[in-house]
Amino acid sequence: MRIVVALGGNALLHRGERPDAAIQSANIDRVVTAIAGLALEHEIVVTHGNGPQIGLLAVESTADPALRAPYPLDLLGAQTQGMIGSLLVRALHDALPGRQIAALVTHTLVRADDAAFGRPTKFVGQVYSRKIAHLLARRHGWHIAKDGGAWRRVVPSPPPERILETETIHDLLGSGALIICAGGGGVPVTADKDSGALTGVEAVVDKDLTAALLAEDLKADFLLILTDVPCVYTGYGTHDQQPVLDATPDDLRRGGYPDGSMGPKAEAAARFVERTGGLAAIGALDAAYEIVHGRSGTLVRLDLTVG
Repeated sequence: MRIVVALGGNALLHRGERPDAAIQSANIDRVVTAIAGLALEHEIVVTHGNGPQIGLLAVESTADPALRAPYPLDLLGAQTQGMIGSLLVRALHDALPGRQIAALVTHTLVRADDAAFGRPTKFVGQVYSRKIAHLLARRHGWHIAKDGGAWRRVVPSPPPERILETETIHDLLGSGALIICAGGGGVPVTADKDSGALTGVEAVVDKDLTAALLAEDLKADFLLILTDVPCVYTGYGTHDQQPVLDATPDDLRRGGYPDGSMGPKAEAAARFVERTGGLAAIGALDAAYEIVHGRSGTLVRLDLTVG
């Protein structure tokens, strides 16, 4: 079975942890344990989030006095793909001796005229006081928005149109390799309508929607979205919280899950199942093997009718 595994943004940095390199290296063992068991039985493509990492690089770039301007998000995203990819390759190399493993810096095509560029919504980087946030916005041309009691930079998050390296990934899979790609949703680029020339853009593509598109294009059998909760819940965080163990795409869309957490994951799972007829699941990283074998997580399929 061909499985696309989408790791959550906190797989290498758990909530509240310092973003030290040593901490991320230590956390990689948990990730690799989850993936390695599946890789012994299936074809695996791994995608991953990069929220904490790109946020850290963005803050460092903004504060660097040697730079005339901060590095653009497309280049910072490429840097995170290299760093996280290298950590995963090294750990998987040790866990799966003899297996070909490749990390690929991946570019995601978005439409230059997408409406998302006029409505920045994706939080990036650290929180600021109102005064500092507005100062940075004027200095760098940022858009800012309130995040709880503080302020943060917001950037566009256009939907993915195409992953440019899909054919390369397909060829590598055919050689038996385990592929790490499309990190952080991929490096966002636009293409000139006449020449096809690529230009990086200041945006962040949703990683789960990119994973769903990649899984569709690779004709994967299963999209596995791993996060920090055991399954999808209705009423999450309330006294009425209930687990959702089986769902159709329509069920997920009726759930009204929030955009900042479960919403994109639910939409990604729904899209993949609708467009391919395959299976998707959402669940905890440590239960990856059990989820694929139907013993954990939320399973998403076209029809819940049995028999």
